[in-house]
Amino acid sequence: MSAPDVAEKLTSLAKRRGFVFPSSEIYGGAGATWDYGPLGVELKNNVKRSWWRAMVQLREDVVGLDAAILMHPRVWEASGHVENFIDPLVECRNCRKRFRIDELPDGARLMDAWRSGTADLTSTPCPNCGEKKLADPRRFNLMFKTFVGPVEETAAVAWLRPETAQGIFVNFENVQQSTRRRLPFGIAQIGKSFRNEITPGNFIFRSREFEQMEIEFFVNPHDRLEGRPADEAWHDRWIADCQAWFTRYGLDPANVKLHEHLGDELAHYSKRTVDLLYRFPMGWNELMGIANRTDFDLKQHAKFSGKSLTWFDEERKEHVVPFVIEPSAGVDRALLAFLLDAYREEEVRGEKRVVLRFHPELAPIKIAVLPLLKKRPEIVAAGHDLRHRLTRRWLTLYDDTAAIGRLYRRQDEVGTPYCVTVDVKTVGDPEKGEAGDGKVTIRERDTMQQIRVPIAELEHVFGRLLDAGTPWSEVAAGYPRAEG
Repeated sequence: MSAPDVAEKLTSLAKRRGFVFPSSEIYGGAGATWDYGPLGVELKNNVKRSWWRAMVQLREDVVGLDAAILMHPRVWEASGHVENFIDPLVECRNCRKRFRIDELPDGARLMDAWRSGTADLTSTPCPNCGEKKLADPRRFNLMFKTFVGPVEETAAVAWLRPETAQGIFVNFENVQQSTRRRLPFGIAQIGKSFRNEITPGNFIFRSREFEQMEIEFFVNPHDRLEGRPADEAWHDRWIADCQAWFTRYGLDPANVKLHEHLGDELAHYSKRTVDLLYRFPMGWNELMGIANRTDFDLKQHAKFSGKSLTWFDEERKEHVVPFVIEPSAGVDRALLAFLLDAYREEEVRGEKRVVLRFHPELAPIKIAVLPLLKKRPEIVAAGHDLRHRLTRRWLTLYDDTAAIGRLYRRQDEVGTPYCVTVDVKTVGDPEKGEAGDGKVTIRERDTMQQIRVPIAELEHVFGRLLDAGTPWSEVAAGYPRAEG
């Protein structure tokens, strides 16, 4: 299946099954903004929860923060965003389409020329209409401007943050003092950011409102680790940790590669930046970045605020400005990558099966309880009781709106790892004086294997499968197979 086909099918599935909707759709949409539906919000929360668990809670050297979206405007002057967070905007005088200069034919060369003030677009055709009528590039600030208070005046200007990092930097001293942390340590944050992109697109890959998962990891630049400067060693460690996290939660390593920033690609504040690229349908693009930002940010905020942002090195008896390693990932891009890698089309008994092979921790619904016969009140009652019991620990759905085969296909399509089926054998037949066996069938999504399990043991079984991560084959070996 070609990449465009996968992208189109996944976009359709995302809307049809309640993962992602176009924002304000009944009014015609609102340009590159998206709403996460019932399944999408669960998937998104699971991505964030898994990242937070791995990067913060299971580590001894990282703590959390949730900084405000609206900050003092001087923050963005200090960070350089007011002056430098600029894209060159080009408009075609013929078709009125707008582009970033790097989206034009020979865009890399034109971007370099724009930076040096020598960009000449007179012979460059418009990517949309083909006419050579491109206007000269204009500087376009990507930050959204707003006003604080009842009067729209210069003194009331504020900005919607374009990144979460600056909230961490300005709280460095607060966090360090309140937690008594010693270097090296990190501060993590998950939150919304806003960028007035000129040409957003490719579904949720690039939008104007998005969510970030970021860490600023502070390192003593005078320390050495593994025989080299500590900041360089920690940078490599974070690159490896980020790769391992994506692999652990389902991304095929063949779809992820490293990209080293070189030359003009490297930001002015960065000693080294490495991106994790993912093979999206539109080609290799950035999944996340891991940068060595040196001491630029803390020095800038100290300069603009007049506050000292240093750490006292007891061993050397001196104040130092830490270097910063920044792993920065987009929640929406991570979610899109997990969706793409999970998507499969298979043929089962002559019929097409669409399945999302999510890692169980990411799956929106963990368990679906399905009655074999919805006309039997005792089967329905048992199914509802099971859903009520299981959903106390794992998000569990009850569905009786179709035949069992179709119910299985629905759950495969949204990535539910396990289905529990209540049937006649479970409850017996009171009219015939037949007692039920008190067992249900568990079906596993990827293998479609089924086992017969006593109801009393369900919490134990799912505890092994969903909490302990015990492989299905190991759990299934302890129970008799059921026919599917």
